[in-house]
Amino acid sequence: MNGSGLADNRETPKAPENSTAPGQSSTVGSASQLHDSPLVRAIYLGLGSLALLLAVLGIFLPILPTTPFVLLAAACFARGSERLHDELLAHRTAGPIIREWREHRSMPPGVKPWAFLLMGLSFGLSILLVDSGWHRGMLAGIAIVLALFLWRIPVRGK
Repeated sequence: MNGSGLADNRETPKAPENSTAPGQSSTVGSASQLHDSPLVRAIYLGLGSLALLLAVLGIFLPILPTTPFVLLAAACFARGSERLHDELLAHRTAGPIIREWREHRSMPPGVKPWAFLLMGLSFGLSILLVDSGWHRGMLAGIAIVLALFLWRIPVRGK
């Protein structure tokens, strides 16, 4: 509306996709959309911290995938803590993964073969080290499910 109470027909620039709703804060260049409720922000903060902890454990444990937990932590921090979300985006390892997924919903070229190789090595070694047949079968089943999940993620063109 203009000053006379009539609708203004001038073209207005479209808001970027990651703009925030009224009443929500955001950092320039960030997709952070903090929730209005302090209680819900605390829940998101707790879930994001748990996801980040699981991601760190996933670095050392072959059963836990690291990247999905990093992405989950980023999504939770975007709604719960602008500072932690920005720190995660600025991280030299996690930041590019999050930005790649957010912008392209894909993996960069060359990452998928490395992911398959490292997953195969870690699960293969784990299967060799475990004595129980039941545990070997469980690890093989988890490896197959993770391999199928990884296979379905698109690779961004060069």
